[in-house]
Amino acid sequence: MNIEPKIRGGALLARAFKEKGVDHAFTLAGGFCNPALEGFMECQMPVINCPHEQVAGHLADGHTRITRKPSICLVGPEGFANAVPAMLEAWGERSPVIFVTGSSTLKRQGSGGFKEIDDVAIAAPLTKYSIQITDGERISEFVDRAWTAATTGYPGPVHLALPVDIMFSSFSETAGREERPFDRTDRPVPRAWPDPTALKETMDLVRNAERPLIIGGHGIWWSRNEDKLEVAGKTLRMPVFNVPYHQKLLGEECEAYMGLADFHQYHPSRKAIHEADLVLMVGCRLDNQMNFGNPPFILEGTKLVCVNGSHEELDYNRAADVCLLSDPGAFLDELATVGKTWPAWFDLQRERRAEWVAEWSAHIAAETATDLKEGRKMHPLQLSLDVQAEMGDEDWLVFDGGNTHFWNEIAVNMAGWNGQKLGGTLHPGNYSLLGVGVSFALSAKNINPDKNVVLITGDGAFLSGGLSIEAAFQEGLPIVVVVDNNNGLDCISQQQERLFKTGTHYATDFRDIPFHTMFEGLGGHGELVESRDQLAPAIRRAIASGKTACVNVKCRGVISPIVAATSDKRDKASIE
Repeated sequence: MNIEPKIRGGALLARAFKEKGVDHAFTLAGGFCNPALEGFMECQMPVINCPHEQVAGHLADGHTRITRKPSICLVGPEGFANAVPAMLEAWGERSPVIFVTGSSTLKRQGSGGFKEIDDVAIAAPLTKYSIQITDGERISEFVDRAWTAATTGYPGPVHLALPVDIMFSSFSETAGREERPFDRTDRPVPRAWPDPTALKETMDLVRNAERPLIIGGHGIWWSRNEDKLEVAGKTLRMPVFNVPYHQKLLGEECEAYMGLADFHQYHPSRKAIHEADLVLMVGCRLDNQMNFGNPPFILEGTKLVCVNGSHEELDYNRAADVCLLSDPGAFLDELATVGKTWPAWFDLQRERRAEWVAEWSAHIAAETATDLKEGRKMHPLQLSLDVQAEMGDEDWLVFDGGNTHFWNEIAVNMAGWNGQKLGGTLHPGNYSLLGVGVSFALSAKNINPDKNVVLITGDGAFLSGGLSIEAAFQEGLPIVVVVDNNNGLDCISQQQERLFKTGTHYATDFRDIPFHTMFEGLGGHGELVESRDQLAPAIRRAIASGKTACVNVKCRGVISPIVAATSDKRDKASIE
């Protein structure tokens, strides 16, 4: 007599994700999740155990941003509450992370079950799709539904809740597979091809433009079309700008790339956007970063065209003069054949970028000379430039913090103009969530184990998420953490000093924390840097150590241009 083999619901879940091609899961192992973890083990799915559920979520997010393929954050019911901030960060950058909750028993739902929370309702506003699986026979079906929701249209995180009684119950290995689709492996994402008439009208606008420019955003990244963006920019001699806070679509050293479409972090973008007669926003949303398409960011007389690959994005962009539904790649292919170039306009933006870099270079040289003369601490911009000077062309730079983030944005543009290449950059997204830096750096190192990964983090940002450094030691993923240490939440204190009538700050100071000795205590490498001449040798020693390392740098607090702008409501554009 043949007895059909049975497996637990958690194993069905793991097998369904393996079939989709998931190559990593991240968790803080809990009893509710054990059947899924057993399933991942049987599937030989790499699982990284993290010291906190928020860390697991950020690691999954970082992994997904780099690979552009969903990964799994697996948590228990109380752990789900801890993972909500990571869900928020993924939502802001449209990162298709799949959050899975091993939730309270379905049988007694609504009766005050052990660790019972309404995780589906909590996740709903932060995901594209949030649902509880109530029938173990349908586990594979709902994995397929969640995967489709996460990866198609405008991508984004999703959430599946699997009650513990279904997680532990036994089912046929082929449960739910008697219905279509019989093949549940990952399939190519459907693309929206433009209506020929609408595309022609847009191309006519381009041909008739005298000063067009491109602002590229999320849609280009997630559809893997950044190479086509570069071809279009170079071929047409059309300047390309990047939305703030997202993965850079083009390398900072790219000829067509000018900088962020942000008047404060990259001043020349103001002149370019104000002088343009046509702004092509490809894969972007008209959100607060773009001042909702309104003046003083994009002026009333400028023709604004939004090109998006899904109706979800276009719904945000109703204010545009023209909305074109098109896969970014299809549009960029057509754009590259428009038959016209704008060399003078393109060269003008290159000249402005060169002038901007020269101005900042002169400014930081003067600041650093004064630092040396007067015995002041380092400027955070000088810190970032010096760190990049020690990095190779394929190394990864991650930055995290308030002012630290914004000074690094300026520094990577400057260094890129001067020829610095990087393997990639990562940083907080649309919600500016502090504490993601260590997790993102670990993601970069996990995917690029033979490359150096350096994180520049503010001290406040490190305190927000630094516990995740334990995963670097546990998993053998050595990264270098450079702490921009100014003993407080400097970004906030500087705003307070401009806002409070006393001209002082309150509740934003930290004690002098020896971050470097913390790393030494964990088994890593640590150094304290108190002057600029000590920094470069310390970075080289940290990289050469082969250990997870901390270079704790005493910097002075210097307000960044964007923080200064947020403190003065009279000088605002591209921010609410």
